[in-house]
Amino acid sequence: MENFAADLSTMIRRPLEADHIAALRKRGKVFEFETGEIVQEPGRDIALFHFVLSGELEFFDPKTFKGVGGATLRAGQFFGDLQFLSGGVALVGARATENSEVLCIPRGDVLQLMSDLPEMSDIIVTVLAARRRRAVEASDSALTLIGTEVSSDIRHVASFAARNRIPYREIEITSDEARALAADCGIENAHPGVIFGRDLKIDPPTPRGVARALGLHLEMSQNCTFDVLIVGGGPAGVAAAVYAGAEGLKALVLEDMAIGGQAGTSSRIENYMGFPTGISGGDLVGRGEVQAMKFGTRFSVPRRAVTLRQCPEKWFHATLDDGQEVNARALIVATGVQYRKLPLEGLERFENAGIYYSATELEARYCRNREVAVIGGGNSAGQAAMFLARTTRHVHVLIRGDTLAASMSDYLLQRLNAHPRITIHTRTQVQGLHGDKTLEKITIYDGASGQNWDLRTGALFVMVGAAPNTTWLSGVVALDAKGFVLTGADVEAGSQFETSCPGIFAVGDVRAGSVKRVASAVGEGSVVMSAVWAHVNG
Repeated sequence: MENFAADLSTMIRRPLEADHIAALRKRGKVFEFETGEIVQEPGRDIALFHFVLSGELEFFDPKTFKGVGGATLRAGQFFGDLQFLSGGVALVGARATENSEVLCIPRGDVLQLMSDLPEMSDIIVTVLAARRRRAVEASDSALTLIGTEVSSDIRHVASFAARNRIPYREIEITSDEARALAADCGIENAHPGVIFGRDLKIDPPTPRGVARALGLHLEMSQNCTFDVLIVGGGPAGVAAAVYAGAEGLKALVLEDMAIGGQAGTSSRIENYMGFPTGISGGDLVGRGEVQAMKFGTRFSVPRRAVTLRQCPEKWFHATLDDGQEVNARALIVATGVQYRKLPLEGLERFENAGIYYSATELEARYCRNREVAVIGGGNSAGQAAMFLARTTRHVHVLIRGDTLAASMSDYLLQRLNAHPRITIHTRTQVQGLHGDKTLEKITIYDGASGQNWDLRTGALFVMVGAAPNTTWLSGVVALDAKGFVLTGADVEAGSQFETSCPGIFAVGDVRAGSVKRVASAVGEGSVVMSAVWAHVNG
């Protein structure tokens, strides 16, 4: 299966060419660093691109101050990972292991050069992405999570980090290391927490707190304006982000949980053109995010738009869930749909403690060698069942109807039917959730027999329903009876994806009448940009 980036240990590396280095020299300055001197402080903004001219640099862990990654940087190599593109802080530090000369270039100048010199951009982006993949897989990071085994809040942070490809490591709450770190940060003994670096306690331990610490939240100034605001970081929104940046528009993407949206919860997509061995939804959209950042598009997570208004000057002003406001000349609604929450007592209490809305490596770890249940009849549910069947004792797929033939791709349905550790239960509904601090058992109603039966499980994956995320648009654009955004001929708009309000466009699953598939969402996000560009520059 394809991955988010190349494998750093096996990839063939291309050095920057002579004209690339010459261009960097014109915009940078050469600094000399003595042995042991810090070149990049961990946890600080990455304001410079560091290119080694002579000597040697190493990455180091801000917790232990020891080298990480098992490699050093010598002449012709450069420091950094994807935080350089996103504008975040350095997750690890860099220091000289011998007297070194380093060419330091302002970040903005390098991003402009990457836009002007595509070959240079290819080399840099490939290395930055591969380093991020290595860091994620090796859990090399200054971000430490204490107590995922006992705290649903810390599990929520772990899910946020994993889905956004943020490297982190976990330590058990009873370990000596956890007690030592807790003491350094003033956390009570045996208490779950999140720590960045050696002694920065992220309080409260939430996705937003982590995003702020890592520089992913993007604080908005009062005068911060954009050509286009893209609300939603799924396939449609990220495709729009790529094309907005490529067309020279100043664009911002807001996403309330993880880049990838609902597609990011799919563990394996096999029917997307160009990936014959399949790719996860998160990795597919993550590749697009890197492309968009390369073109200058900014991303901010986790951020949710709660209200929208248009001023007499025809600018759009979106108020965010933290009270900040973003101003843009055009707006793309790409908020997609979300799985509906089941009307069951105790549901919220068990979220991230047995109730999950995605099936990734993280969730699979929590239910290894156990029986699990998946609710849903679409491709996402089928992909989740196949993925979980690799490591669980048995997967029970629960659907309300008599068959999956109308809602699931045939290739996937055949695989489910053939798998010895997957059982499809038709005409079933979950009636009850049971457990103390974590889910322990569910009660299932069997419509065929009219009887209830219990399944002892610590994991229920809910992948059913498609509720559009449009409440924040009420009164601004026309919606259909189900809350999907009406566009094009339905509202006599000037283009296929324009809404009833000129300057607001809708793409992907949130748009009424759209085909609810990843490929369709990517296509709509790409095509809409010509109309957006015309509006901004009209």
